[in-house]
Amino acid sequence: MCGRFVQHQAPVFYAAQFGLDTRDVALPNAPARFNVAPTQDVMVIRHNPESRRAELSLLRWGLVPSWAKDLKIGASMINARSETVAEKPAFKAAWNKPRRCVVPVDAFYEWQRTDGGKQPYAIALKGGAPMGFAGLWEGWKDPATGAWVRTFTILTCAANALMAPLHDRMPVILARDDMDRWLTGPDPRDLLKPYAPEQMELWPVSSRVNSVRNEDADLLVPVAL
Repeated sequence: MCGRFVQHQAPVFYAAQFGLDTRDVALPNAPARFNVAPTQDVMVIRHNPESRRAELSLLRWGLVPSWAKDLKIGASMINARSETVAEKPAFKAAWNKPRRCVVPVDAFYEWQRTDGGKQPYAIALKGGAPMGFAGLWEGWKDPATGAWVRTFTILTCAANALMAPLHDRMPVILARDDMDRWLTGPDPRDLLKPYAPEQMELWPVSSRVNSVRNEDADLLVPVAL
């Protein structure tokens, strides 16, 4: 499961980190986000068939299938189970095309059930480098205006040993050497697996992250339990 994440670096930073051509990062309206929520526009990496290279784009979180009547369905399509993504009607067209993407993420949040309610945690890679979530993207044409909207979903897998106490699912995190194959390879299903737990860390954070109205760096500050 992944319902909130952090993407607070500049486009040129992600381009450099993920080996993209930094000349392709003139993206407007890509503010620092410390509490990304579904239906918001965020940066993803897609393979451009015309330039034949990976590029950053702004897409809306929550995949909207081409056959959808409106955008509302996207709010319930923020994640796709990697085990069944190739068969699900909402995702199989993007899978078969293939329309794969990588979502640059600095950290993500998960909640643990406790006697006192739910305690949020931030999860990141050790050392602070951004991680790349495996995703699928889709194009949807608004029947009223004719405008195209690009949307995406984040693939999930079984939780690793670090995440299991919080939730039984986690986002698919790609190793750097596997990202090109995820974007353009013929069948990358073997990449859809839990990330090595020893390369990750988590810490408790303030319940302020529960509200999407809160959007600041203090959301990542550790709190005492």
